Order: sequence, then structure tokens, then C-alpha cells
Amino acid sequence: MKFEDIEIGEDEDFAAMFEASEQKSQSNTVVDGVIVEINDDNFLVDVGQKSEGKLYLSEITIDGVVQYKVGDTIKVMLMNSRGERPSLSYRKVLQKEKFDAFFKEHGAEPENVIIEGTVISVKNRAGFVVEDSEGMEYFMPMAQGFLKAFGAVGKKIKAVVLSAKPETSSIVISRRKLIEEAQKHKEEIIIKLMEENEPKVGTIKKITSYGMFVDIGGVDGLVNYNEISYKGPVNPSKYYNEGDAVTVVVKKYDKEKGHLSLSIKAALPDPWEEMRGQLEQGDTITVTVSNFETYGAFVDLGNDIEGLLHISEISWDKHAKNPKDYLSIGDEINVEVIDLDCDKRRLRVSLKSLQEKPFKQFIKSHKVGDTVQGKVATLTDFGAFINLGTVDGLLHNEEASWDNAVKCKEQFKKGDEIEARIIKIDTEKENISLSLKSLADSPADLFAAKHNNGDIIKAEIKDIKDFGVFVKLENNLDGLIRKEDLLATDEGEEELKIGDEIESVIVNIDKQRNRVRLSSKRLESQQQRDMLKSVNDDSSMTLGDALAGQFK
Repeated sequence: MKFEDIEIGEDEDFAAMFEASEQKSQSNTVVDGVIVEINDDNFLVDVGQKSEGKLYLSEITIDGVVQYKVGDTIKVMLMNSRGERPSLSYRKVLQKEKFDAFFKEHGAEPENVIIEGTVISVKNRAGFVVEDSEGMEYFMPMAQGFLKAFGAVGKKIKAVVLSAKPETSSIVISRRKLIEEAQKHKEEIIIKLMEENEPKVGTIKKITSYGMFVDIGGVDGLVNYNEISYKGPVNPSKYYNEGDAVTVVVKKYDKEKGHLSLSIKAALPDPWEEMRGQLEQGDTITVTVSNFETYGAFVDLGNDIEGLLHISEISWDKHAKNPKDYLSIGDEINVEVIDLDCDKRRLRVSLKSLQEKPFKQFIKSHKVGDTVQGKVATLTDFGAFINLGTVDGLLHNEEASWDNAVKCKEQFKKGDEIEARIIKIDTEKENISLSLKSLADSPADLFAAKHNNGDIIKAEIKDIKDFGVFVKLENNLDGLIRKEDLLATDEGEEELKIGDEIESVIVNIDKQRNRVRLSSKRLESQQQRDMLKSVNDDSSMTLGDALAGQFK
């Protein structure tokens, strides 16, 4: 709390005002009186004056029970007279007895005596009335309260006596003076601690989520959770209990805020400096898994240093998401140092670098031509990556189906289980190529089951290119008649058009590439060979007869 935040009254001697007010309002004379009448809310007491004095019933009622009856003698203090009837107070008598005992114990001038009490009322802008555990009341001027009037009632405080007047039974106290003196004393201790600049033993007074408050030399300082261990931010309740003794050093003091910052780790040898030159990149070390984050795990070297084991360095599995799937707190593991910077206090380690690569494991048990099971992991414009356990294989669009118009994105969804054949293993790039269509007969295979090279077929023209003509065959298979294999007609090749039916001879069926080559130009020679064959088969027909039949 800053001084400017405190409600300060006008610069007046409130103690004097209070005292003058008390003197004016009462004579402070204690006399014996006899109760002569009890009304609903007051007593009438004979004190030897013209008329009986009035005493409020509440002053002699405890827990709803009136403590006196008519005819009893009671000590009362004479207050001011209202009209001709004097005002009396029994409570003032009790207070005076307490005041007399206080002065007897502390002397007529008991300045600097510290009292503890509770604010029981606020006297407008004048100040506060404070009552201690014995029921004695003190007056604290507003300027000496060092607290706001609103919400002050019920607040427990400590204050120091400023002045005391036995003749008026009044004691003025100050909370402000006590706080300022305590602050001054605190600053003197802190200055001494900072000048000495050496580790000190303190006692933990309170533990919070953000750090610990430690009493050192009579003042409290905060050890932030970043200043407990060289590991980084830690939960203090896991390492300490309230009342534990700890060695700390002063880091800094914010005089304006009154904050004293302490450090436990600064009082210890710096493990990063001790590690310098003893550990290098590439070294293998044994560590203990100490903590998990979404991005990886932290491992403890056992010397107050933690290293980061990133999720990408835990496993060769590219789809690893959670470190808890592979490790548990307390696991002892061997890791390789992959990044070490003692100046920046950074250590990164790898677990997977000490393990054999999944690709090498895979090719030990698999070869080109093997059929494998996998799940679609990723779909792209050019194909799909199939997860085969610890490695991925690429299924290119052209290997997904014999129909080149169908893409992987149209055929599969992520997570689909498929069976494919390994068609290539690139050991240098560590790539695996897969094929789905190789597991099924190609359209060329099916075509070859019905047709042979040399067969004459008729087919519809599907497309015309500069280099030749494509025709429609069975099972969505295309046949190609190259330009040089087309028959020259009287009208020229330009007369061919899409949709026309053309006759040609099968030249080659490429089952591997799913291609069929045709030729119209060879059709004539093929027909001649067929005719000669038929002549040879029919001895009754001469060559002239056969040829004559061809030119009719």
C-alpha cells in the first residue's frame, strides 16, 4: 500500500480536538448513586443533585440480562447536564478503571507502547475508535490510521501510542507511525543484506503457486518459482514445506513497491558452468523423464539441469502426437545430445537418434514385389501416403488404378485400409513406392486373353493426334495406330474423323504398360498372308483363281 493511497485528513491536531471534546462533554467525576427507577430504556439514579441522573439501560445489560435493580448502589460518571437532569455513564467508569490500570503499568507518558485491537467505529472524519482484547478503547486520528475509513470497522490492527492524558482518560494511537518505523527498519536490514552480498539462511513462511515468502533477518522476501531451481519454473510445494530453512541471496529490492526479491538457485553452484566442457553435442547420456508438455518431455540430468526431448525426437514415427504414448514419468532412458548452449542454458536431446531407422528395419524384411497392408495417412494432388507401421509409402495416382482418370483423392479417404504392392525401394532417398493396380489384371492382360498379335479388329476412333489415331478397345483400353501405320487413301488421312470405324491389325500387346499397338497399313499384307494360307489349305484352287477373286 502506498502512502498516497491512504485517506489523510486535514492537518489538524485531532488528538487535541478529541481531548477538548471529551473535556467539554464530561466532568469525569465518579460518584456513587442509588437506582430509584427503571424504565424501558434507562435508569434514574439519585446522585445527590437537584434531579436524578439518567443512565441508559444498555450500559448495564449483559446478554439481555440487566445487572442491577432498584435500590442498588452503582458507581457512575457524571456527564453533561441536559436541562436540569444530569447524564450518567457506567461504561465510562469501567473505561476509567482500564485507563488507570494502563497508566499504572506504562507510566504517565506511555509513548511507543504497541497495542493490538479491532476498529469498532469511525467518528466521521475525525478518526477511528479501536478496542483491545480487554475492552479498553483508544482513539486513532484519520491521518494516523494508514487505512481507508470505508470497510475499516472490524479490521484488526497494530498501532503505537502517540500520547496519553490520565486526567481525561484518553489515549491517542498511530498505525501509520508503526508502519513507517517498521518500513524504515526493514530498509535498514535490506541495505545491510545487500552490502554484505552473501548467502543467508532464511525460513519459509508461506508457499504459493508463484513462489515462496522467506523470512531473512526479520524481513520477508519472495523467491519466485523461477529462482528455485536451474531447471526452470518449478512448483515450490513439490520441494519445500512451510517452516523449512533455505539458503538464499538478495537479488534486488524495489523501494517504491517495498518488494524484496530473493533467489535460492543463485546461492548454489551454477550447474551450467560446471557442465561446460564436460558435455558435447553427440554425447550419449542417461536421464530421467521428469515432466510432460504437449510438445515433448523434459528430462533430468540429475544435476539440477533439465533438457528438452521434443516430440519429434522421441520416435521415428512421423505421426507421434503425445509423449505419454511412449514414455512415463520416472523412466530412465539413454539419449543423444543434439543441441547444447551453456550461455543460453539450453539443452536438447534425442531418443530416436539412438534407435535404428524404421526404413532400415523395413527393408530388412521387405522387398520389391511384396504385398503390404497399410492405412491412408495423407492425401495429396499427386497421390496418397500409406502408413505401413513405422514408415510411409507413396501410392502415386497413376499406380492407384488402371483408369488414369481416377485420382487417389476420389478413390480413398484418410484412414482407409488398403493392400498394395511394393514396386520400388530407393535406399538413397529412403522412399518406398507402392502400386495398387499391379495387384489386378490390367485391361491389356484381359485383352491379351482374347486376342493375339496379327488379329484383325474393327474399332471406333476415339481421338486423332498429330502422331496417330486412338481407337476404343475392350475394358476402357485404348489402341494406338501411329501415323506411319495408317493406310493412305485416295482422299488422304484428313478424311478420318472421330466416331468412324477403322479396321487394323494387332501389332503389339504391352501388358506391363497397358498399351496396344495397331496398324492399318499392315492390314493389306495380313490379308494377303491369310489368302495364301487358304490357297495352301485348298489344293483345288490355283493362285490365279485366288488372285482373281481379290480383284473382282
